[in-house]
Amino acid sequence: MSPQQTALLIDVIAGMLGGLGRVAVGASSPIPAAAAMLARERGGGRPTVSLLGTQAGSDMTDGGRELFDRAGQGRIDAFFLGGVQIDGGANINLIGTGPHPAASKRFPGSYGSAYLYFVVPRVILFRVEHTPRTLVESVDFISAPGTSPPEVYRPGGPYALVTGRCVFRFDAARGRFRLASLHPGHDLGEVRAATGFDFDCDEDPPTTPVPGAETMALLRGPIGRALAEVYPRFAATFLGGSREA
Repeated sequence: MSPQQTALLIDVIAGMLGGLGRVAVGASSPIPAAAAMLARERGGGRPTVSLLGTQAGSDMTDGGRELFDRAGQGRIDAFFLGGVQIDGGANINLIGTGPHPAASKRFPGSYGSAYLYFVVPRVILFRVEHTPRTLVESVDFISAPGTSPPEVYRPGGPYALVTGRCVFRFDAARGRFRLASLHPGHDLGEVRAATGFDFDCDEDPPTTPVPGAETMALLRGPIGRALAEVYPRFAATFLGGSREA
């Protein structure tokens, strides 16, 4: 993925975080981390950003346990989840592919994804790869469900799905995705062919806006330098930041 494509993904995710109070970002998530920092720059210090697994980028002192406590108390407004597979109901699979429990491939596991999916109001699903292998009709194993029965108390849930080809918004009332925009260079036919689940869309979907000069200056300047403390290779490669800059 090129620096320009990376900047577009950062910009579109940042636009989903404006006006929020606190955003938490899991480990090994440089694009969501950069997006949260960009939203903070635009918001004059808000949202507050906590990068898990770091000392420089987080005010949490007790790792995952503190994240879960804050989320349960309603003190986390947005979080990011991915998955080996994501289906049209926003169910995610972090366990493995193939029939459970004899999965053909196994992955690290669900950890606290199901809990956070239920209590964080704005969960943004993020997966750069957009193929029928990753966006499937039905996940092989539900690590965290996208929706719950009406009688289940659930203040949290999926807000959007951002991929390398497009942006989907999740319609909670219908329990399915709607195409929000196509990234430059991609068309509706291509996205349909690359998506294993059905989705709603307009006849002529809009194009995801390209980041402007001001946004690029922030990414290549203060955000790139700040991100270099946590993701030095990513910052140097995609954002032009370095610890010495």
